[in-house]
Amino acid sequence: MRHLKKGKKLNRGSAARIALIKSLATNLILYEKIKTTQAKAKFARPYVEKIITVGKNNTLANRRLLLQKLYLKKAVNKVFDVLSPRFKNNKGGYTRITKLGPRQGDGAEMAQIEFINLTPAPAPEKSKK
Repeated sequence: MRHLKKGKKLNRGSAARIALIKSLATNLILYEKIKTTQAKAKFARPYVEKIITVGKNNTLANRRLLLQKLYLKKAVNKVFDVLSPRFKNNKGGYTRITKLGPRQGDGAEMAQIEFINLTPAPAPEKSKK
């Protein structure tokens, strides 16, 4: 029994699961939208959102932490330069999962995970005197 055991296994060993999550996160950051199975999208979502939250504070320690969590330095730079400033005013909910229906070959439920597009926060109105 798996009482009090957190997380999904996705029918893989630990090394393959870590490689899968790093690959999904790296590709999602680089392309901002990927098509994958619904289970993998749900598995990757919290991992990617934590990466964006860490990227909001641009320090050397955080940069090194993200280099451990992602495969490419290009992806780490994009987190700090593009994505974190875009979500600066948000406290979470950076991604959206859209269901696409079953895959033709094996019937696996497919989904698209993408970053939401935020418009900048409106400027505060001046009080009328």
